[in-house]
Amino acid sequence: MRRRTFKRKSKNALPPRYLLLIVTISCIVVMLLSFTLNLSGGPLKVAAGYVFTPMQQGINRIGSLLSDSIGNLETLQEVQAENELLKRQVSELTEQLNGIQLEQYDVENYRKLLSLDEKYPDYEKVAAHVIGKDTGNWFSTFLIDKGANDGIEVDMNVIADEGLVGIVTSVGANYAKVRAIVDDISQVSAMVLSTSDLCIVNGDLILMNAEQKLSLTKLKDDDDEVHVGDAIVTSTVSSKYVPGIMIGYISSLDYDSNNLTKSGTITPVVDFEHLQEVLVIKFLKDTTGLEAE
Repeated sequence: MRRRTFKRKSKNALPPRYLLLIVTISCIVVMLLSFTLNLSGGPLKVAAGYVFTPMQQGINRIGSLLSDSIGNLETLQEVQAENELLKRQVSELTEQLNGIQLEQYDVENYRKLLSLDEKYPDYEKVAAHVIGKDTGNWFSTFLIDKGANDGIEVDMNVIADEGLVGIVTSVGANYAKVRAIVDDISQVSAMVLSTSDLCIVNGDLILMNAEQKLSLTKLKDDDDEVHVGDAIVTSTVSSKYVPGIMIGYISSLDYDSNNLTKSGTITPVVDFEHLQEVLVIKFLKDTTGLEAE
């Protein structure tokens, strides 16, 4: 049978609690002696410097970092607030600028219409906005916001920019449809302003897409007095268009194969790609004995 062996504690060993008490009392005594005998400048101070100075520096460094972080956070919040304020101000100024530009655009358009109205003072006119158009780059056929309630009738002439746009083809109570002179089926009886020689201006969307020009045909120029750059206007013999409305300027001209007439192209005075406002001439020609269109 095994015998159990036990280690006996040394009779001279102190319990840990007594040892801790002795160390604490010793520290207190040393502190009292330091203050009483002014020993702080000696070894105690050196020892404290080694122990507490690094601790104090670490604490100061942590405090500085925390202070800088708090300051940076406050600065960031201020910058974000200022940024939001500037964004709102930029948005408001942009909206005001857009409004001013739109007003200037409207004023400029109305000024052009007024100038055009004064150019043809013999006819009563009504202003209208373009509210729709067929597909494609050009306003070959389009709708305006004035109709029968405003005295608009079929075959009334439509003008804009510096001259002829087209003719009213159908009318509703509050709208009307316009066929522009650039449309493929459009034919206008015209004449050279300087010589009164008659010709036909034809719509041609292919030619418009390629060169932004109209087609001129059947020009009788027996004396060779018509030249590139001459103005073309609506003729006095047209059955639907009032006379003297500007159409455009001759940009090219050549004799036909019969050597009796000439054909060419015309640069129109109207911007048929950006029509916004037009004037409708409230006048219908007497068609008795006159040529078609």
